Amino acid sequence: MEFLLKILCLFSLFYSISKLVKLILKRRNQSCYMLAYECFKPKEETKLNTDSSVKIILRNKNLGLEEFRFLLKTMVSSGIGENTYCPKIVLEGRETCPTLKDTYEEIDEIMFDTLDNLFKRTCFSPSEIDILVVNVALFSPIPSLTARIINRYKMREDVKVFNLAGMGCSASVVAIDLVQQLFKTHENSLGIVVSTEDLGSHWYCGKHKEMMLSNCLFRSGGCSMLFTNKMELKNKAILKLKHMERTQFGADDEAYNCCIQVEDEEGFAGFRLTKSLVKSAAKALTVNLQSMVPKILPFWELVRFFTVCLRNGGGINLKTGIEHFCVHPGGKAVVDGIGKGLRLNEYDLEPARMALHRWGNTSAGGLWYVLGYMEAKKRLKKGDRILMISLGAGFKCNNCVWEVMRDLSDTNVWTDSIESYPPPSLNNPFKEKYDWIHDDYLGFVRYDHSRLKID
Repeated sequence: MEFLLKILCLFSLFYSISKLVKLILKRRNQSCYMLAYECFKPKEETKLNTDSSVKIILRNKNLGLEEFRFLLKTMVSSGIGENTYCPKIVLEGRETCPTLKDTYEEIDEIMFDTLDNLFKRTCFSPSEIDILVVNVALFSPIPSLTARIINRYKMREDVKVFNLAGMGCSASVVAIDLVQQLFKTHENSLGIVVSTEDLGSHWYCGKHKEMMLSNCLFRSGGCSMLFTNKMELKNKAILKLKHMERTQFGADDEAYNCCIQVEDEEGFAGFRLTKSLVKSAAKALTVNLQSMVPKILPFWELVRFFTVCLRNGGGINLKTGIEHFCVHPGGKAVVDGIGKGLRLNEYDLEPARMALHRWGNTSAGGLWYVLGYMEAKKRLKKGDRILMISLGAGFKCNNCVWEVMRDLSDTNVWTDSIESYPPPSLNNPFKEKYDWIHDDYLGFVRYDHSRLKID
């Protein structure tokens, strides 16, 4: 009887060990690795400098001098430089009457250019892709954009596809979370995320100040990324997803309405960005980090934080668990607000500021231009951790932490400009060339568009 009992105990022990090993192996196969990413660089003829921006502003006959003043002041303080890019139909003066063909051309160029480069860089075939997620907030055609990609690249019949619309600037992280969840039930898979936006057909042509802001901040851009949970590809990965935290603040009316697509009283559609945007972003970020911080910081830092708080208050030091901060380049106010709230220095915020200056706010694709800057500057070393902070309409805050798998130094989309960054000054030429418009004695003037000459 004693012998049988020993056998039974040994059997139970071996069974428990085997189940534990299987669980560990299963969790390993659920890891989410990034193999590569490709940001979009628009054509040089679509570059939006000071002079072309003024032409677009003055072309809008709905605007008076006060609106011109507001726009020029906004541009000067936006943090955006001379080398961002604008949709072709806006530069050509057709923003008031966009066609479906225009929209497809804008989206196709971004999606297919980045995907072509991604397949070329990684040497994977489109037929090897198991999961495809596309996020574009403002354009949701039938057939879907995922179907458009499948048709272009002749992908397999069993590829899992998801088309995310209306998710705003934070959609890229949402899409990655979806891929990560799918990896838990689909072993040995390859997944692609395409993050971009359609701007040309949603250009605001009215005179409402809170809606004109989007024209000042948003620019053309996007990114395609390749992910896997195949352990044999681990050595080829550049990043590993360590943590993901998503916060939805839409139940708060002020937060819900701070970034919303509406029509003004004259019927012009656009995005209304209110003064409560920064406040809502701060609230959402605080709630998000309350959940994430205990998972990413060392225990001793948490103990120090609670001890200090009990005595006289104080902030937590995120740098004890994070080396780099990939902040959404949504605008100067957003970057400043996050920097102040998290006690980040200028070195931490430099990648976001430079991405905003060089590329503007490229919506959901913006984070990857920031990451590209870090890589091009050779900041990312093996073992480093990156906190990626994204904010978007809804209102939502979606953050994640990546671990760098090897030293990274590709100049990527920054190849032609990285040597000139950071520039000596971020001052916008608008201030020097058009500062006269702020003179008080012009307050009674309204422009006569019939006498206005635009070269």
